[in-house]
Amino acid sequence: MASVNVHCTRCNSAQVYRHGQNPKGHDSFSCRDCHRVFQLTCAYEARKPGVKELIIEMAFNGAWVCDIARTLKIGINTVIRTLKNSRHDG
Repeated sequence: MASVNVHCTRCNSAQVYRHGQNPKGHDSFSCRDCHRVFQLTCAYEARKPGVKELIIEMAFNGAWVCDIARTLKIGINTVIRTLKNSRHDG
């Protein structure tokens, strides 16, 4: 059986234990130090790294909100929220 070393995504601690599964079967882990519960795989497309930057870039290039949502396989409200919050980032 293969073993995988899991570290906390927040505090990078190795004191992590398995905390069950979500309904789709992805393993859930909990950190003993900061008590954060997390998954190793992203369940939602919008949580993957680089998606927010893609939303902003596509909007600047003239793509419509519904086109961005369909292309990236995320919700329209997620696109709108990201664009509204992006003006505060700089």
